[in-house]
Amino acid sequence: MIITVEEPKHAAAIEALLDASFGPDRFTKTAYRLRDGVDSIPALNLVAIEHDEHGREVVVGTIRYWPILVGGTTRSILLGPIAVAAHLQGSGLGSKMIRMSLNKAVALGHKSVILVGDAPYYERFGFSRALTLGMEMPGPVDMNRLLGLELVEGALSGASGMIGKPEPADAQDAAGAMPMLVQALDMPAGIQTGDTPVPFSALFSRPAAERIWTDRVRRTDWFWRGGLQAGAA
Repeated sequence: MIITVEEPKHAAAIEALLDASFGPDRFTKTAYRLRDGVDSIPALNLVAIEHDEHGREVVVGTIRYWPILVGGTTRSILLGPIAVAAHLQGSGLGSKMIRMSLNKAVALGHKSVILVGDAPYYERFGFSRALTLGMEMPGPVDMNRLLGLELVEGALSGASGMIGKPEPADAQDAAGAMPMLVQALDMPAGIQTGDTPVPFSALFSRPAAERIWTDRVRRTDWFWRGGLQAGAA
């Protein structure tokens, strides 16, 4: 299995996986109002791929991120949806994809992440309801499931108000914060950029990693732990 950056050829398989995971009514969820008409962030969108007996690719995991604005002023990114094929749930695949994508978000300069999901699961990554107490969603949602994570300390301090879609310029900035650093993420020793392998440690500061994943982070081994129990819608 490999985990790699999503490509356009994966779109149909991703939609089928999301339908199987969340059902056909998933588009009625409030989080989809924030995604409608907004481009996701390509550098953070990952897929997990297996190969069948004929060598054909099978998408067995997906995670996506979207640019958002809190209270019309605070830029952030929305995690979700994330889904893993039924036969791999509990295997740790979802956790690997979350950790990989969060570390990419740090490397790309994003400052915070918001999601709608089960707190007992996402707290292991540093998400907290305390960071979203002053925020609102543009539709019905269980507010106990609205969680925030600071990739930069203080990034959500004082952030409040309605979570909405970004202005076009903000969305463009989020999508192209810096050139894509990772094409394939199935190499635990480092990232291949051209002919030169770059260690993961070069992409983000030690204090940032320790602040978010203190109980799990030790060099690159945080990528290979945990399991997906409750997906973000």
